[in-house]
Amino acid sequence: MALTETTIVDQIEVTNSNVIQIREALTIKRDEEVISSTFHRYTLFPGDDVSNKDLKVQAIANAIWTDEVIAAYQASQTGSL
Repeated sequence: MALTETTIVDQIEVTNSNVIQIREALTIKRDEEVISSTFHRYTLFPGDDVSNKDLKVQAIANAIWTDEVIAAYQASQTGSL
């Protein structure tokens, strides 16, 4: 009876303000039969460090987070947009 635990990024969403929302699925299997699944969600904001994140998340962040996008997001957070 072997137990395995796997975590994958199963959803990535980009909001209108270029915030990236990620859902990770943790699946526990016993002999290839799923016995438990849980989810963890987190959010990344333009300019956040993504160097230790899933490669798909890094690719999306690098594609959409231009210097202009980061500056606009930061300005919107200080109310000076």
